[in-house]
Amino acid sequence: MSEISKQSAYTRIAENGVVGIVRGVDADRTIEVVDALVAGGVDTVEITADTAGVLDTLEAVTSTFDDSEALVGAGTVLDSETARAVLMAGASFVVTPSFDPGVVETCNRYGAVVAPGVQTPTEAVRAYEAGADLLKIFPASSLGPDYVRSLGGPLPQLPLVPTGGVSLDNVEAFVSAGATAVGVGSSLVDSDAIAAGEYEVLTERAEQFRAAVDRARTE
Repeated sequence: MSEISKQSAYTRIAENGVVGIVRGVDADRTIEVVDALVAGGVDTVEITADTAGVLDTLEAVTSTFDDSEALVGAGTVLDSETARAVLMAGASFVVTPSFDPGVVETCNRYGAVVAPGVQTPTEAVRAYEAGADLLKIFPASSLGPDYVRSLGGPLPQLPLVPTGGVSLDNVEAFVSAGATAVGVGSSLVDSDAIAAGEYEVLTERAEQFRAAVDRARTE
């Protein structure tokens, strides 16, 4: 298990503002991907649980990078059994596509940040009341920045993390709408660049996303 505290992990995610999502990449290349993202300023990374050999990958990545270098979590976690397995493999936080009370309970039991996927105000409030630390607004591409702003209006206490379709074209709008952070997949972790070994592309995009978040926060 990761030794970083829940509060420290939450602070890292919120301060960085960008969670890079790595899906379907083997362990060796995932280490290269994380290294490239960290070089560009994105030091919070989610490895999805539907990746083949994810437990081995998590162990390899978390043994390569100290928590101070890269905060590594697991995404697409569907049940409490998987949540416990990824935490035992070193994940510092857990992200889900939907709200499962058992996953939230397991993460709280082990002192790990958990961000369940929600869409409606009712889902968001129920997940937060159940002990969620962050709320993944999914799919962000369909809901849009205006939805995040509208949800945060009557519920400003909810820490929202739009995910799914966040790009350089809309990331500033999501942050300006009140997002605590954003989850970014293919727009940041480019599969073609990874296949070609062009990890500098990921570093450049990480720099661009971080710069966009910083701009939106200072406007």
